[in-house]
Amino acid sequence: MTDNILKIKSAAETKWDCVAFGEVMLRLDPGFGRVRNARSFQVWEGGGEYNVARAMRKCWGKRAAVVTALPNNDLGWLVEDLIMQGGVDMSHVKWREHDGIGRNTRVGLNFTEKGFGIRAALGCSDRGHSAAAQIKPGEFNWERIFGEEGVRWFHTGGIFAALDKGTSEAVIEAVEVARKYGTIVSYDLNYRASLWKSQGGKEAAQRVNRNIAKYVDVMLGNEEDFTACLGFEVEGLDEHISEIDPANFKKMIVTATKQFPNFKVAATTLRNAKTASFNDWSAIVWAGGAFYQSAVRENLEIYDRVGGGDGFASGLAYAFLEGKGPQAAVDYGTAHGALAMTTPGDTSMVRTAEVEAVMKTKGARVVR
Repeated sequence: MTDNILKIKSAAETKWDCVAFGEVMLRLDPGFGRVRNARSFQVWEGGGEYNVARAMRKCWGKRAAVVTALPNNDLGWLVEDLIMQGGVDMSHVKWREHDGIGRNTRVGLNFTEKGFGIRAALGCSDRGHSAAAQIKPGEFNWERIFGEEGVRWFHTGGIFAALDKGTSEAVIEAVEVARKYGTIVSYDLNYRASLWKSQGGKEAAQRVNRNIAKYVDVMLGNEEDFTACLGFEVEGLDEHISEIDPANFKKMIVTATKQFPNFKVAATTLRNAKTASFNDWSAIVWAGGAFYQSAVRENLEIYDRVGGGDGFASGLAYAFLEGKGPQAAVDYGTAHGALAMTTPGDTSMVRTAEVEAVMKTKGARVVR
């Protein structure tokens, strides 16, 4: 039974179904063109942690909030306006006074190319000294959030933890209190070598993430994430196995759960990127000592791949929150992640019924 895997608080005893902790950036999107040649950009909001909370509200109809920091200027207010359109509560956002030119605080920017065909997607970040990157322990009242208000599912991740020593310490502060009050903690390892470079590289990534991992119930990441962030070296791991084969992940989880018995669920998407436009796509979940896998969607046509993993994470969380069990969790997550990649921007633009229609293998005929 699902109750034996994750003991999730009821909606009646909590204010929030999902709270996310991380940076919310502005994404500047040149469409199918190049950042280096662009003369105009479409603007979206996005962030690995926030994307999960937004989908929880807009797709799944749950009560969601974000904990982050923004500058008190027009760019910060632009992010606010976009978040408000997504329906995510901002009562726990810290607003920082702006010095007028951005030396002291700013909004992080993420320039992202979709890629096309053999040209891969490309991200170019400009996020130094951002309001969220300056978050430190003691800035948020976690006792109030988890103890007084109550949270069923808390989501954060390795990208946010990698931004600064202060953000990693703030994540540890948050997950400690979340565990104290019985909130489910999910964490996406999301290893980015470029972010950890200035923080001490893989050694620092492993030190920080292994500390955080002690408080995690639901761990998300592929075998590269588990190796780079948690330091696992699995004997017999075949580096030449196709990305779509779950064998690597299964070997990794057997090792990981021995060192971190607090992991109740572990999951990863399985992607074989044939081109930027066509991927094979599926996922696998470990829960209660067993593995559950979704069907492989071969040659899934991609409009914008950014946010597919976050779409998977939110679908997985939704299924567990609804008591649907691990097989449903991997199926909801895979279908939602696939749909998230059919629309522009980082965030989900679909509804629950659309996800469930894809799960039932309905085709793409016009809906009238």
